[in-house]
Amino acid sequence: MYDFATDFRNLGILPGDTVLMHSSMKAIGTTETPEYFLDSLCDYLGDRGTLLLPTLTYDNVGETQPLFSVKDTPACIGLLPNVFRGMSGVVRSLHPTHSCAARGFRAKELTEKHRLDLTPVGENSPFRLLADVGGKILMVGDVNDHCTFMHGMEEIAHAPYCLKKEKTRYLLEDYDGTRTEVFLFGHDFSDIADQKYGRFENILSYPDLRRGKICKADCTLIYAPALREKSVNKLIEDPYYFVIRK
Repeated sequence: MYDFATDFRNLGILPGDTVLMHSSMKAIGTTETPEYFLDSLCDYLGDRGTLLLPTLTYDNVGETQPLFSVKDTPACIGLLPNVFRGMSGVVRSLHPTHSCAARGFRAKELTEKHRLDLTPVGENSPFRLLADVGGKILMVGDVNDHCTFMHGMEEIAHAPYCLKKEKTRYLLEDYDGTRTEVFLFGHDFSDIADQKYGRFENILSYPDLRRGKICKADCTLIYAPALREKSVNKLIEDPYYFVIRK
């Protein structure tokens, strides 16, 4: 069995950390199962650690299909999020398009209030709360431009391209089957040609940004409080720094 723990340690992940992971299983290049990889990271983080994965559903849930089931609606962003959301001990935040799954010490704390937000990555979302608890962002593979944490920074900085002007109707189905009708603001990137969130590498330095490998995957580990501070300041200075306009 592959010893992922050594790679986690060399990258700068510590037992007890709260880690939000964006990941490509293909990039890892292992013959181990997704479950083994995810369990290895959870075991390494230990009893005081927490692992979070985005379980986004923006391609599955919208105006024409408004129902989001926290148990049944699949993520639209790859293999590992869908495997993780079904694993034992994992809880998922209740948000129609930008849910997040978590397992570990802070799982409930970071997911339970997301349902209160009126935007995708509001102040109660796990993505925004990550920096409050001194968490880290782990990018596994060539995924740096797909950093959902940065959408929260755009909301904080009131980026002009960020949110729609009108609310969308959704139905949220909780674990017990209870359905709630909500009206929320969605993201509006209609004037954006591409997202370049990997430009966080230009505003961060060691030890807030570390590079290494997990098996065959090139990885980046980011200290979330530092990224929050520096990216919000950069967005205030240049609102379009992390995107390319049409």
